[in-house]
Amino acid sequence: MNKNKYNRFWRWHFYAALFITPLLITLTLSGIGYLFYPNVENKTYDHLFFGDGAQTEQLTIDEGIEKASLQYKDYSVSKVIILDDPYNARLTMTNEQGDQKYVFLDKHYQIVGSQNAAHTFSNVMRNLHSSLFVGGTVVNYLVELAACWAIFLLVSGIYMTFKGNALKKQNKSTNRQKNLKWHALVGTIITIPMVIIIFTGLPWSAFMGNFIYSAAQKYPAIGTPTLAKQAPTSDMNEIPWATRKNEAPTSTESHAGHAGHGNMANMNMEDMSMNSNRITLQQLMSEVDKNHISKPYSIIYPTSQDGVYTVSKGSNTGVTGLDVSPYEEITSYFDQYNGQFISKVGFEDYGILAKWFTWGIPLHEGHLFGWPNKLLNLAVCLAFLFVIFWGYKTWLARKKKNYISAPPSVKISAGFIAFMVILGLIMPLFGISFIIVAMIEVIITLSNKTKESISS
Repeated sequence: MNKNKYNRFWRWHFYAALFITPLLITLTLSGIGYLFYPNVENKTYDHLFFGDGAQTEQLTIDEGIEKASLQYKDYSVSKVIILDDPYNARLTMTNEQGDQKYVFLDKHYQIVGSQNAAHTFSNVMRNLHSSLFVGGTVVNYLVELAACWAIFLLVSGIYMTFKGNALKKQNKSTNRQKNLKWHALVGTIITIPMVIIIFTGLPWSAFMGNFIYSAAQKYPAIGTPTLAKQAPTSDMNEIPWATRKNEAPTSTESHAGHAGHGNMANMNMEDMSMNSNRITLQQLMSEVDKNHISKPYSIIYPTSQDGVYTVSKGSNTGVTGLDVSPYEEITSYFDQYNGQFISKVGFEDYGILAKWFTWGIPLHEGHLFGWPNKLLNLAVCLAFLFVIFWGYKTWLARKKKNYISAPPSVKISAGFIAFMVILGLIMPLFGISFIIVAMIEVIITLSNKTKESISS
């Protein structure tokens, strides 16, 4: 075994773990919480999801929406979610400041109640997991960096496990050696599933996520197909990952011109919700049925005079009761003035990259194949926490008082450089951070050598 290579991996493995462990623990715990958000919300919001309103008079869905608009005057409807029984329908209402409210309509389309979107369990877990409640580019990059360096920790740990003595039988094991053994053994077992979980979460990341999505859009053969009429740009979670950033098709021009008297400027959300020339939602739902689009699905309102209704079924919506199988994923478009079906894109139209992430994201979220998926993800996450725990105990067992006790610094080998370059190419943000960290270590090494030469 080349001791220099081992020590180099050990040193970087140690420092990476030391600095990103708090963030990894936060991401893992919030990830576990998000695994079970549908179960938590079904219990916590039982009345809103399944209950009835105070009135029993049967209304149309449009009358129910009108009542909601009158009751919550500062908000206007931007999205309607139609779920399978026994779930109630859910309206997403937004005010001018961008705050959202969820309003629930029962089987009579009477108002059951409402909730602040930002305070729901799923959104709290999602915001903690993806942006630590802070948000912004820097924080999003920090979360992505933690995920990338976690992959380095796992892969470098595999190398040291098979090159070192962690799993070799000892005549008399110390507590440090026992902790190291469990740290190495469990880390080795979970490396592949953990790497899969991390990589399937990267499509939502700030840097690599945009890179992946751009590649899917630029190369239709492996990503998302180029259609004559493409999917709308939207930040709505219910639009499938593969189509959520594309350019919107338009409704029939003659209808749009009549509605706006030739003015094609964008309308605000309240103006759109009051557009009397648009078909009713009940009529739209009839057209959706005629096109054999079954529940559950979400309806995104048009946001301009020539916009369209977007009706979608997604495998990664983040909404309790709305997720479907990847094979059922579809994004379809209907004319807002006559309800005519315009076009659609479904799973069968995706390229291999889009199909991979359409499968990968629900696998990451724990609902691709039901309870076994949740339990598998939970087991991997708990094992990862134990790996961190045993690694921490191993360090404390050899740590000298008042010293960090980092592994020794050695010359960087060609093999180590090649390994880091490969990881950097696969994960560009990791590559950039590696260059920065390497430069810092070079500066520290040169500084220490200068001090040693002066003292001698």
